[in-house]
Amino acid sequence: MPLQNRVDPFGDIHAVTERGLFTGNRGIIHDPATKTLLKKRWTTKTWIICACDFQDRRREPMGRNSVGDRAGWTELFFLDEVTALAAGHRPCFFCQREKAKAFAAAYGTAFGIAAPRAPDIDARLHRERLASGGSMVELDRQGLGLLPDGAVIFDGQYDYAIRGGEALRWSFGGYDRAIPFANFGPQEMCVVTPATTIAVLSRGYRPVWHPTAEVGVALIGDAA
Repeated sequence: MPLQNRVDPFGDIHAVTERGLFTGNRGIIHDPATKTLLKKRWTTKTWIICACDFQDRRREPMGRNSVGDRAGWTELFFLDEVTALAAGHRPCFFCQREKAKAFAAAYGTAFGIAAPRAPDIDARLHRERLASGGSMVELDRQGLGLLPDGAVIFDGQYDYAIRGGEALRWSFGGYDRAIPFANFGPQEMCVVTPATTIAVLSRGYRPVWHPTAEVGVALIGDAA
């Protein structure tokens, strides 16, 4: 039985078999005795994205990984960085320092801040994350073309990640065939990725994609 520690673009946490490319955390939100989530979904505003492999460190997911046989932070998993960013996480300054510095630099450019502080970035993201009470931003078809690569949208049924002028349908296992914007009907859509992260992506930050994103782009090319 898979643990409930896989995160979707909305920031909700599920129990599915697929693990994904990245881990991360929002503090301690599990009971190590039962390896189940507590009612709370975060204990800190610092929601980070971490490398699954770092300095040969080993952890027991949802186990006792802290001093004194205590729980330690709860390991969450994401399909890719695009998914984690949509959920409101940002790169970790410890295990992904260069990515974190690039994210902060793009943030500074976007908001005119010379030396952004991580707590300030986290506080701003926390107000916008859907999983922590942020509001959805409505979107029409014209607005699709204004979104940067790496933004995630929701059409009322599926999540899609924007890449190369197409929309790749998201799942825990990867991305489906790319869909042209013109194929979306008149239904209302919304932006899932926080506005702050949209600004960072628009200033040139490049997230890591799951390999299936390349397959999706290839399929749309083959169909053309």
